[in-house]
Amino acid sequence: MLNFQKMMKQAQDMQFKLQEMQEKLKDIEVEGQSGGGLVNITMTCAGKIRSLSIDPSLLSAEEKETTEDLIIAAINNALEAKEARVESETKSMMEAVGLPEDAKLPF
Repeated sequence: MLNFQKMMKQAQDMQFKLQEMQEKLKDIEVEGQSGGGLVNITMTCAGKIRSLSIDPSLLSAEEKETTEDLIIAAINNALEAKEARVESETKSMMEAVGLPEDAKLPF
């Protein structure tokens, strides 16, 4: 019976830590860029874009397609950074509740 109680306590701890981590991710920002810094994106680890910076040299009709491509590349770069940070935060949370970092969770 003690093992079941311990397991339930671990599950509750993990649920609390997951909720805590989701709140924390709303405030953690990552950056993505493209074109050697011509386009910069700041995004939270919850997926909200906080800022977009475009070099003025790209703001002409002739550069429209290039600018669009660079914006997409910067967003994708920020998404990759976000995923890496979420993975890192998840591993830390799992270690805090005593689970191996490679444990497969049902969610």
